Amino acid sequence: MDCILKDFDASLFDMDGTLIDSMWVWKEIDIKFLGERGFSESRDVQKAIEGMSFHETAVYFKEHFSLTETIEEIKDIWNHMAYEVYARDIKLKPGVRDFLKYCGDNNIGCAIATSNSPMLVEACLKNLGIYECFASVRTTLEVKNSKPAPDIYFLTADDLKVPYERCIVFEDIIAGIEAGKAAGMRVCAVEDGYSLPDTHKKKSLADYYIKDFRELLV
Repeated sequence: MDCILKDFDASLFDMDGTLIDSMWVWKEIDIKFLGERGFSESRDVQKAIEGMSFHETAVYFKEHFSLTETIEEIKDIWNHMAYEVYARDIKLKPGVRDFLKYCGDNNIGCAIATSNSPMLVEACLKNLGIYECFASVRTTLEVKNSKPAPDIYFLTADDLKVPYERCIVFEDIIAGIEAGKAAGMRVCAVEDGYSLPDTHKKKSLADYYIKDFRELLV
């Protein structure tokens, strides 16, 4: 582990697909939401919305599918569809809890930098008992530009008062990896079933690549 963390004072984490096994939830929600409106979910749509904030995704869906609901109504529908799963059923990915404990024990600041809804982020982290592990919990709704722009990582690093070059970012998707690199930070790509087709590109963009956090605890 020391070979990765020895040069860093902060670990900045994406949430979905990185810390938690949750990408399947949105796949199911998209299929159900679009199916009820006569549309089918596609890989092209999933790629288009990668890195978008919760609000930006709702805007994209409304415009792309000419939905009758307002942006706020779409977000409200999604929040309600996902809330019970995030508040009760989402699991941590292997090794995450022990890795967060290591960071805490070694004075490495931790922050969340996610594109998810604030309501779902809080419900999930509190249910998993890790909310207090993070000195900063931020969503891309709080910045001007979403991933792959670096804004969310600048914000979380500033919260922790850690120089950007002393931060390491953990991300599972290309847009997130690009965001971390654009912030001038080192990035560790995390494997996730949802992004397996992008493995080669993730490895080429990131400084490190892990299948799960247990590799960092050896």
